[in-house]
Amino acid sequence: MNGLQIASSMCAPRTVTVDGDQTRFLQKISIGPHLLQADELSDVGGNDAGPSAYELLLAALGACIGTTLRMYADRKQWPLQTVHVDLSHRRIPSEEGEESGAKSGMVDRIDASLSVTGDLTEEQRNRLLEIAERCPVHRTLVSEVQIQTRLTDPS
Repeated sequence: MNGLQIASSMCAPRTVTVDGDQTRFLQKISIGPHLLQADELSDVGGNDAGPSAYELLLAALGACIGTTLRMYADRKQWPLQTVHVDLSHRRIPSEEGEESGAKSGMVDRIDASLSVTGDLTEEQRNRLLEIAERCPVHRTLVSEVQIQTRLTDPS
């Protein structure tokens, strides 16, 4: 395990449970003792009762970047004060995303804008940018992910 893996990846992962019912697109999410919900925006038929699935994905990436930078700076004893990440997602023609290796059609693009404060050198700031792209969620998103979905009986 390298030093960039966050503490939660070293523990047994908790199961995330998501339940939907007849309340249109509203999804109730349970993660250990935490309760969240997701929904779609009103203009696509939801009630905007929570962030969309893509917004939650962006939140996971932003939280991972912030946590990873904090852990790295603390380990190096750098004077990092704050980390601010703005993220957005869009679909673009693959020609604009040639760095992704896509051949044709559309590709997903996440733009992350990172701002850090503290009495940091330019070299430290540049290193933090490099480290941000090595957080575990970023690595997962840019890797080949296998998702195995199966149908089970309701319990």
